[in-house]
Amino acid sequence: MTHVSERSSAGSSDAEGSEHKPWTAGSGRTGRKRTVTYADAGVSIHAGDRAVELLKSKVKKTTRPEVMGDLGGFAGLFRLNTSKYKSPILASSTDGVGTKLVIAQQLDIHDTIGIDLVAMVVDDLVACGAEPLFLLDYIACGEVVPDKVAEIGAGIADGCRYAGCALLGGETAEHPGVLRPDEYDVSATGVGVVEESEILGRERVEIGDAVIAMRSSGLHSNGYSLVRHVLLGAGRMRLDSIVDDFGSQRTLGEELLTPTKIYAKDCLGLIEETDVRAFSHVTGGGIPGNLVRILPEHVDAVVDRASWRPQPIFDLIQAKGRIEDHEMEATFNMGVGMFAIVSSDDADRAMAYLTGRGVEAWQVGEIIDGTGQVQMVGQYTRG
Repeated sequence: MTHVSERSSAGSSDAEGSEHKPWTAGSGRTGRKRTVTYADAGVSIHAGDRAVELLKSKVKKTTRPEVMGDLGGFAGLFRLNTSKYKSPILASSTDGVGTKLVIAQQLDIHDTIGIDLVAMVVDDLVACGAEPLFLLDYIACGEVVPDKVAEIGAGIADGCRYAGCALLGGETAEHPGVLRPDEYDVSATGVGVVEESEILGRERVEIGDAVIAMRSSGLHSNGYSLVRHVLLGAGRMRLDSIVDDFGSQRTLGEELLTPTKIYAKDCLGLIEETDVRAFSHVTGGGIPGNLVRILPEHVDAVVDRASWRPQPIFDLIQAKGRIEDHEMEATFNMGVGMFAIVSSDDADRAMAYLTGRGVEAWQVGEIIDGTGQVQMVGQYTRG
């Protein structure tokens, strides 16, 4: 969050905001002159500066030894130590949070949405074996409210700390007349590095490998347009409704805002401990749509639904919307946020390692001879 502007590129100038021309009011009278300011157009530079000040302490906690300089420059600087690698390959990923933002805005809770944002980016990076190095964010607001922007940014900083990457900078933009004063959108781009010989992916997957599932924290950040349509629209549920199946007097809104699990450090550690062939980050497209992305054409992945129970939120959505199983699996993660394909000899070791890190993990299936498809077998365990 380097500064506030009406356009997103750092260091750009805006003629409307940088030049103040007098205008004349009244019928033919020239004595009453008033200078038009950027604030008259709905953009507050002071509010943006205040938001950055509120964030600085949080951002500093995400620093890494390679980070150079401080917030406020035109670009973030990161010294890449190439001596650690024989052939370093940079990986990059960009993403947003989607319509989960609508729930945060309706509840006026903004301190966790940044965690979702970081998760969507860094766990895509780690899927190829890359260590996330740094992240740049972008926050577009209808009106910059410093405390709200600071809450969003604090969540982004927290996510970066969980992932072990630096929050190198970014942009906060005010878009009056485009977004309502209470509306905002967020996105981020992350950069990681991986040794060329250690890039993970479908080329490494072999027949007989084990498919290990890592438990999600819930819906994560996908499928919220369908969620809002089914639960808040046709289902006429309220965000403050208490759902008994969620436990501990937990409301629907609290469940829907559960932050996305960040697996980056867990996955990087697993690479060091076991023979990992590939990771599949389960986002839009659900389990089959993402797992198929790491399968070579001569194998299939068998996934046994009976090996786990999806969280109650998935049952609620399916029941309220009368949604078919295949549509649920094509939209939601169904309780699995990340898959690891590992050597069958390392399956037990992989599950023990992840469990030791507090990640619920289990063997969900295996890689067999096939045609590059995902075979979903069995039925989910229901409560």
